[in-house]
Amino acid sequence: MYYISRNYKSLFNAAGKAKTDCEFSLEALGFKNLGFKQSSIPNSGIGAIKNFFGISMALLRLPFKSTICTQYPNNKFRKLILFFAKLKRCKIITIVHDVRCLKGRVKDIEAELSKIVCSDVIIVHNEAMKAWFLEQNTTIPIIVLGIFDYVSEEKPLQNKDINKSDVYRIAYAGGVAHGKNSYIFDFDILEHSKYNLRLYGIGFDANKRKVSEETSVIHYQGVFKSDQVAYKIEADFGLVWDGISTESCSGDLGEYLKYNNPHKTSLYLLCGLPVIVWDQAAIASFIVDNNLGISISNLKDLNAVLESLTEDDYKLMKNNVLSVQEKVMKGQFVETAVKKALEKVNG
Repeated sequence: MYYISRNYKSLFNAAGKAKTDCEFSLEALGFKNLGFKQSSIPNSGIGAIKNFFGISMALLRLPFKSTICTQYPNNKFRKLILFFAKLKRCKIITIVHDVRCLKGRVKDIEAELSKIVCSDVIIVHNEAMKAWFLEQNTTIPIIVLGIFDYVSEEKPLQNKDINKSDVYRIAYAGGVAHGKNSYIFDFDILEHSKYNLRLYGIGFDANKRKVSEETSVIHYQGVFKSDQVAYKIEADFGLVWDGISTESCSGDLGEYLKYNNPHKTSLYLLCGLPVIVWDQAAIASFIVDNNLGISISNLKDLNAVLESLTEDDYKLMKNNVLSVQEKVMKGQFVETAVKKALEKVNG
């Protein structure tokens, strides 16, 4: 059983973290890396050269009739990897991280599907994403992940208090540059007597505040590398919400939430935080069914929902989160999904 590691450019970007965490789980299951050692060279040119030679060498070394686990998207090298894997009659498992046509990035659904479903089995985020693939007449086996992991050698302990607060600290981890997630600044004009917001990410502009800094509910905490941020977030809840509006998750980002498992959800669970999520997000069912947080349709209702939360409600959510925290930090969700995929290809 094999995989091919590569260069993951940004240490501040959760996309690279999700893929390196998958490699951790594959190693735990006995998969061997045929490529160069995993790296994080920030220079695009050098990284691309390293990837080309590392992947080319790996494909030459790939044994006939073996099993290879790939991750999608894989930029320019997907076709090359699939060509050699098919040539060598290998079984192909694909872990799907992003479906670009669902994200509004590409229009040609058939072209993107052809890069994914030429596998023997695929692992997708959740039941909603699985249903979408089935609607596209996908016939290969589809495994549902549930939630991505957020692998960590040490457990973050700064949020271990399970008691409810008079005023809840809500963490938001994500970029707000170039108008992205501009709804953040509307928190200042919502009713917020029961909470304040702690923002972690790139692109914060204090000039976009709608009130003075002294009266603002938004507290910017800075930006941290993806393998360090879990130890920096101090809060009582984590927020999963995308778009430009507090009334619902709108636009392409909002639509994508109906299919996507945002990696920040896994980060919050690693941090020991219950999650506040849009009720139409695909991840909402995982959060609600496992009592790991709150789903909400409109952020204007958040203050009232938190006000009605009892001590016992919060303690139960917190204790449930702490049990899931162990699985997320050890890579067990991806591990379980890949085991199921192996049963399919070997069955």
